[in-house]
Amino acid sequence: TAVCDIRRQEEVKSMVRGIQTSLGPIDVMINNAGVIQTGPIESMTVDDYENSMKTHFYGPLFTIEAVLPEMLKRKRGRIINIASIGGRISVPHLLPYCASKHALVGFTLGLRSELQKHGISVTAICPGLMRTGSPRNALFKGQHKKEYAWFKTSDSIPIVSTGAERAARQILEVASVGRAFYVVGLPHKLADKLHALAPGFVTKVLGWINYSLPGYGGLEQDQLPGFASESSWSKSWVNGLTERAALENNEHWTS
Repeated sequence: TAVCDIRRQEEVKSMVRGIQTSLGPIDVMINNAGVIQTGPIESMTVDDYENSMKTHFYGPLFTIEAVLPEMLKRKRGRIINIASIGGRISVPHLLPYCASKHALVGFTLGLRSELQKHGISVTAICPGLMRTGSPRNALFKGQHKKEYAWFKTSDSIPIVSTGAERAARQILEVASVGRAFYVVGLPHKLADKLHALAPGFVTKVLGWINYSLPGYGGLEQDQLPGFASESSWSKSWVNGLTERAALENNEHWTS
């Protein structure tokens, strides 16, 4: 295991050099690191946007720049960037996350076009809600208990969320055949198609949904992780799948 802060380019370079020295050239690069902050626009700061961009855009950029010279020499390699349906459709209360994921999708598809002639495959993966148990370690602002409750509940609904193992199998299959772009989850595939056909309509629907989300207040611009934002609703039996996923995927390490 090699550890680094992907927001710091020198750490990324050092990590990649160490891996190449001990194991040889890197044939497959999967960029999957992520952070998420939930709250209304009034609660978000410039630092929130910068942190999301550093993690979701510059992090993959730094790792790709570190492995690309060797891939170009060998004229082969695979780069898989895990973006999000939020990189296609901007969702209320997730603006820093969605903005940075849009940047990653745009970069990935452009990079694919540039590297095609060099025999290097680049794939953008856009999962919907992933049932990994990660909400407990996400960050919540404003009325943090209410924000955590709606986010955790959404993550528990089988129709709109996908289990981690199932998603991983789909991602590996798609990457192995070198597809350019893939959305994980049927509801999110349909949402992506609808947004492409009628972006104004989808934006309006999301605006209606926003009326039901918590307003500004509570912590305001401060933030707390999910495990510090529990309430009677977030502890409800409805969220059993997310709780089980958190145990299976070691998401309880911070508590």
